[in-house]
This record gives sequence, C-alpha cells and structure tokens, in this order.
Amino acid sequence: MTLNTTDDTSGFADLALRPELLRALSGLGYEEPTPIQREAIPPLMEGRDLLGQAATGTGKTAAFALPVLQRMNTDGERAEPMALVLVPTRELAVQVSEAFHHYGRDLGARILPIYGGQPIGRQLRALQQGVDVVVATPGRALDHIGRGTLRLDDLKMVILDEADEMLDMGFAEDIEAIFQETPDDRQTVLFSATMPPRINGMARRHLTDPVRIEIGRETAAPGETPLVRQTAYVVPRAHKPAALGRILDVEAPTAAIVFCRTRDEVDQLTETLNGRGYRAEALHGGMGQEQRDRVMGRLRSGTADLLVATDVAARGLDIEQLTHVVNYDVPSAPESYVHRVGRVGRAGREGVAITLAEPREHRMLKTIERVTKRRIIVEKVPTVADLRARQLELTRASLHEILLEDDLERFRVVVETLTDEFDVMEVALAAVKLAHEASGAAADEEEIPEVSLAAGPDRRGRRESGGRESGGRDQRRGSTPTGGMTRLFIGAGRSAGIRPQDLVGAIAGESRLSGREIGAIEISDRFSLVEVPASAADEVIEGLRGSTIKGRKATVRRERYNAR
Repeated sequence: MTLNTTDDTSGFADLALRPELLRALSGLGYEEPTPIQREAIPPLMEGRDLLGQAATGTGKTAAFALPVLQRMNTDGERAEPMALVLVPTRELAVQVSEAFHHYGRDLGARILPIYGGQPIGRQLRALQQGVDVVVATPGRALDHIGRGTLRLDDLKMVILDEADEMLDMGFAEDIEAIFQETPDDRQTVLFSATMPPRINGMARRHLTDPVRIEIGRETAAPGETPLVRQTAYVVPRAHKPAALGRILDVEAPTAAIVFCRTRDEVDQLTETLNGRGYRAEALHGGMGQEQRDRVMGRLRSGTADLLVATDVAARGLDIEQLTHVVNYDVPSAPESYVHRVGRVGRAGREGVAITLAEPREHRMLKTIERVTKRRIIVEKVPTVADLRARQLELTRASLHEILLEDDLERFRVVVETLTDEFDVMEVALAAVKLAHEASGAAADEEEIPEVSLAAGPDRRGRRESGGRESGGRDQRRGSTPTGGMTRLFIGAGRSAGIRPQDLVGAIAGESRLSGREIGAIEISDRFSLVEVPASAADEVIEGLRGSTIKGRKATVRRERYNAR
C-alpha cells in the first residue's frame, strides 16, 4: 500500500467500502489500493469464491480482511465466528489478527488468534464470549473443533492464507478435516505464493466457480532493470562468512535479512558480522516475543541494519526499508526461495536477492530458476580491489552530497590557510583521505578463492531437499542423536497413519521450529522418534501434549536413554 499523510482514501472509496473502514484506512495513512486489493475486493464483496496467486508484500491481507469486515454484523450478538482464516505459523496468525484489529477498530470487530504455545484458557474464554473472526493455525483450529469449543455452524467465509506453506508443513489432512466441519454454502478464499498441483487440487475440491487472480511482482519494461535483482555467488563453505561480509560491503544495503538454516548458524553468523563492524541482530525460534519485539524495533528505527534469521522466525515480517535478502545457503525448496525473495521489491521499490551457493549446489539453483521462471545471474565474489573501489565510490558520493547541500563557508579559513603552503589539489586529497578513513572503510586484505559451479550431481542438495525439509529420513534406530539434538518419543506410528510430514507439521505448528530445524524421523508401527534441537525439546513436548496428531492424542516424551 502507498503510505500517505493525507486523508484521501478515494481509491478505497471507489471500492464501496463502509465508512468505518474508510476512516480506519485514512487513519493508517493508506491512500490507494494495491493491484491485488483492487482486483480481489469487489468479487469477494459479491460473495464469489477466489483463488489468488500473490507473493508476500502485495497487500493480500487487506484484500481479504476488508471484505470480511464489510460483511460483518455490528450488533455484537454473534457468538460463533463468521470467518475463519487459516495460516501456517503463529507469527502470521498474530500479524493477520493485528491487521484485522487495525481495519475493524471502528466496527468493534472481535478478532481471536489461535495458535500453539499460547495459554488455551485464554482462547477458551474468548470463544465462549463470542468472536467475529478466528485466525488460526490448522492444528490448533482442529484441536478446538474436536473439543467442541470452536463451532463453525454460522461460518460465512473460510480464508486460506499462504496455502502452499501450510501444505509443505504437512497440514493438508488437518485442512481437509476442517473443511468437513464448515457449511456447504460458505465462501472460500485461497491465497498462495506458488500454485503447485496440490494447491490446484484443493481449489477444485473446495472452491465453486472461483475468480482467479494472479499478481506477480512488478516487472520492468523491456530493456529496463528488473525491480528485484537476483544473483548468486559460488563460495567454498569455509570462506562463506568472509564472502558475505565482502558482498555486503560492496552492496551497502539500507537493511537486509540474511536467512540461515538453523538457530546455531544464526547465532554464529550474527556474532561474526558484528565482529566485522555490522549492526546485526539475530532472530530465531528460541527467542521470546519480548526479545523479538526489541530486535524488530532496532531494525525499524535504524539502530540495526542486518537481521540474521531462520525462515520460521522471519515469517510474516514486513520491513518497509528492506533492500536486500540474502540466502546464506541455497534454499532446499524453490517455494522457500519464492517466499524469501518476496520480501524485497515491494510497492515499486527496487530490491536485491543474493544467494551464496557451494560448488555442488548448482542443480538446486537450476531448479529454482525453472520454478520461478527467472534467471539467477552467477557473479564472482568481489575482490579486495573491487571492495576498495566501492568504498572510494561511497566516499565520493558522500562528498558530492555535502557539496550540494551543506553550508561550507565556515571551513573556508582552513582551506585558505593550507593553500598558502600546499597546492589546492593536495589539500583536497588530504581532506578526501580523512573523510574516507573516518567512514570506517575496512582494510580487507583476504582474497577469497574463485570457484565455479561443479558439473557433478548435487548429492548434498538432494539429501537436504529430501531430508529435513520434506520429512524423508535416514533410519538410525539406536544411534545417538546428532550434535545439539534431542530425540523425542511420540506414541503414534504407522498403524495410526502417521507420516513424516504429519510430525513435521505438528511440531512446526505447535512450536517455534521450522521444518528445516527438525532432524531425523523414524516411524515404527506403534511409535515414532523425532530429533529436535535440544534447546527446543521442552517447548515441543509441551506443545504436542496440548494438541492432536492426525486427530488423536499421543504420548510425547524424551526417548528413555536420551532423557535428562
């Protein structure tokens, strides 16, 4: 959305929104609807089903929230929700709920987020008192439906936000079960950043004659630079930290997110970057909400310029000044790449997506190119000479700005005094040297070895894409968990229809872990064993004990020999 300090919301008024919504939008400074809002809001207000392909940052939350609020009764007598919004993570549940609160403040809208890790008593009290809109993760919504505390008999709308992400997390069966509890005449809305066959299959089963909308990122006209520049650098693993620092020095981002696979990698890389003089902040699932809020406050205020994060921790974040996204490792799934890159290039602003690839990861890069239909240009890591040239260019630009804007007259006496003894060019050179060194330009002398993408098979990429991300596991019964991991016993297995993706989805939905942070899974007939980071084991156990897996309660504890 375009932010503006005026009260002009004529663009939204053209959509025939009720006055209370227009006042709220005006108060928030929104002026013109984004393309997806302009296309989606009218058919949704007419009651049509809708299938929308839209990346993060296109304004899709308001595209479905405003029609929901438009249809909401304001008599306050409704006990059961009129709309259910399903989202993949607790972070997105909170963000969507906050958006509903902002837009519906003058309507007295009662919005309830439901997700794992939150005291269930608070959710039960709110549901008993009556709510208008429930925003929930699928597992927790199904848990409340099973308890009889979330009744959907009066439901008018079901919205699936980031549906592809929910399917990747193993929520497909939960979503199907939830649909079975909703009225046949409901209005159904499905938004997804990508449209794999499973999403189209779900749309065919549950949407009736839907309006189809596809909103991609704004692209440049032929011959112009695309708004999101996508590049990759081939770097040996041992040189990745140095290469990242060099690339950031040359790129000089206003604000950047660096994505890592694990919490440990986030912490280590944050420490390394701060050691190089960056203002970096870590963000991962091991942090409490108060810590997260402090980190985001520092980033938005400009006291930090780098956020090093895991996927699940950064999910749903909207940082207006973000200019760069960095994949410290090649994402193990093209969909993850799409979601990450979707954070830059918003609202017509230019952005840069950078990926650090190891030599054997070329196949995954090619897969990402094929899925996104965009070329990722492989560039050479900047040399020491490149870095020095870039630093001099930044110094020149700073001096140029001062010459154009600043009052320099009070410094004239210094120059005139020195030119009695030195040539004016020598004086200028000395002043530029002083400014350059004062800017903190790094004296980086390490040359990073140049390598190319290997032509051999990317075995590592295949292992990762079929391993931690998707739930396909190596069978290691009786072995010791890998470093930093704890193995959990879950009293449900193959005989209960349990699959790896069910366990991954349940754990990700009830804790701060992402699918990539979950280790090896072994499923036997009557039980399953799952490796999780030791630091998150207690949170996972508590979350799973308060929820269901495939509709049934299961014993969850540390594996006996591993208990401590």
